[in-house]
Amino acid sequence: MAAEHSFDRTYWERHWSRGGPAGRPPRPHPYLAAETAHLEPGRALDAGCGVGAEAVWLAEHGWAVTGADISASALTAALAHGRRNGVEDRLEWVETDLLTWEPARTWDLVVTSYTHPAKSQEDFYRRLATWVAPGGTLLVVTHREGGPAAHEHPPAATSTRYGIGELFTAPLWRVRSAREHIRTVATGAGERQLADVIVRAHRTA
Repeated sequence: MAAEHSFDRTYWERHWSRGGPAGRPPRPHPYLAAETAHLEPGRALDAGCGVGAEAVWLAEHGWAVTGADISASALTAALAHGRRNGVEDRLEWVETDLLTWEPARTWDLVVTSYTHPAKSQEDFYRRLATWVAPGGTLLVVTHREGGPAAHEHPPAATSTRYGIGELFTAPLWRVRSAREHIRTVATGAGERQLADVIVRAHRTA
């Protein structure tokens, strides 16, 4: 069973200060390219960016990206990743708690991937939705409730495509993609399966 803890600054700083597998650069999840291929690059926010895999990929594909995370250690690694890939001029990094942050702007694309906020997922996604500009897109990738690795995550860190999709209804929103997918990933401890939920919603106004 997943350990009981709070996904606060202390937890995430401890998590990211351990670092990733030596010599293995962070890679974006495979859904990012598929779900954003049709979008015209503009301003993007990677909410809970970790070590910057998705933020750097977006910058490489023409987006001006803000990567926000609660962990200073994660952002230090993200900054180095952006520099190695030559896109540091298209990136900015913000150390902040996304549950209290009040940005004075919106973005054409808001992405969040496998974030574990210290509150309900649904409330967190509603908050992120307020940062999407009219005509913009929100992309959520998370762990599927009841998936093969669900025991590793507390219930509050999992969702279903139906639960997320119900948050984004007409007339303000249109859900353009809502699916589930199981994939195998390589980790330092060997291969494991991830059951993912992918939801992309378009803000109409």
